[in-house]
Amino acid sequence: MAFEEKRAWALAVIALVGYGVYVVLVLTGRAGGDLSDAPYIGALLWTILFGIVAGIVSGIWFGIASRNDGLQADERDQQIARFGDHVGQSFVVIGGVSAMGLAMLEAPYFWIANVLYLCFVLSAVIGSMAKIALYRRGTL
Repeated sequence: MAFEEKRAWALAVIALVGYGVYVVLVLTGRAGGDLSDAPYIGALLWTILFGIVAGIVSGIWFGIASRNDGLQADERDQQIARFGDHVGQSFVVIGGVSAMGLAMLEAPYFWIANVLYLCFVLSAVIGSMAKIALYRRGTL
């Protein structure tokens, strides 16, 4: 398995686990009240920080584990990375437009923050899955 494919798997899993933890924290923290009144900022910041640190640690780990295999990305790796990034970036745009729409409707900050976070997670997961699919399928 190529170094970049391992990183794609790691980032997809980290994003899903981090978002899952965030959802559980928010749902348990609402104390039976309205969801938009749930304390979410701390959980949001901590799960994002966890994701960043876990991504860095996994990159270092896979880099050390793959040092004998060579870490140079060839042209195919670069094309796969570019394609996966383009697929993932579409969800960032969707999230930005959705958040802008919610802001214009004067929605609570909770929903704006959550639509942005969800779209960032979808960007990471869908972009990573596109990369993995291209590595597995063998063509671009």
